[in-house]
Amino acid sequence: MENCFVDCHCHISANEFEEDLEEVIKRTREASVKTLVAVTEEVGEFTRVLQLQDSYPDLVAPCFGVHPLQASGGLSYAAHRIKLYDLDAALTQFYDHKERLVAIGEIGLDFTPWCAPTQQDRDDQMSVFIKQLSIAKELDLPVNVHSRSAAKVTIETMREQGISRALLHNFAGKPSIALEGVKAGYLFSFPPAVCRSQQRNKLIKQIPLEHICLETDSPALGPDKHVRNEPSNITLPCCYIADIKGLSPQTVRLVTAQNAYRLFPKANGCTSDM
Repeated sequence: MENCFVDCHCHISANEFEEDLEEVIKRTREASVKTLVAVTEEVGEFTRVLQLQDSYPDLVAPCFGVHPLQASGGLSYAAHRIKLYDLDAALTQFYDHKERLVAIGEIGLDFTPWCAPTQQDRDDQMSVFIKQLSIAKELDLPVNVHSRSAAKVTIETMREQGISRALLHNFAGKPSIALEGVKAGYLFSFPPAVCRSQQRNKLIKQIPLEHICLETDSPALGPDKHVRNEPSNITLPCCYIADIKGLSPQTVRLVTAQNAYRLFPKANGCTSDM
């Protein structure tokens, strides 16, 4: 384990990887990435994630989740504002494939003003979020969570719903809010994009390493926002976090991998033969 990385949040099923997936996987393995925790944003991705696990059973660890923002007909990302009925098609699949899932995700809340301009939009997101949290509890799975402009309410909601195992991905809330999550036992992950500025240095410094994981969120949030990100870039946040904390990259790699497998135990030694 000490020689491997775990990418705790990536979109390997994204269309951006279709043309050269074999090369991307090759670079992923060459970068010593042992596990890709593969999240989804909508029901249409569920089958693709399972197919990828079938193709790469030692690498891809599938998650099912419905994101608070949904693309619609090739239009803008937030063109379709989430409603509870958007979960209808997903419900049976959560249960049918529960043995193969390592987590429920990507789920969460996005209260960015242009994404959730009304209270009704925020209420709809909350209904979908709480329903998926209840499924995670029922299936005894951790959650892989998006929390943009909603850090405090996301953590409070998970605590109220009795969630004990959660990853808050690409977390950008205040350190004081993050520490409330730490108290609840939650983990936080950071993608290569954190290397572009020093905005989250204070946050990363204050979160104990035992509560940090690594992610790429590929194909988004790479070192260059105009270039497709991929899992092999996992080395970048590792080195960045090591520098902020005054630790060696090897220590960060070891501890974050241990954290990841503690949170996602079914991802350790992924296999589709479940």
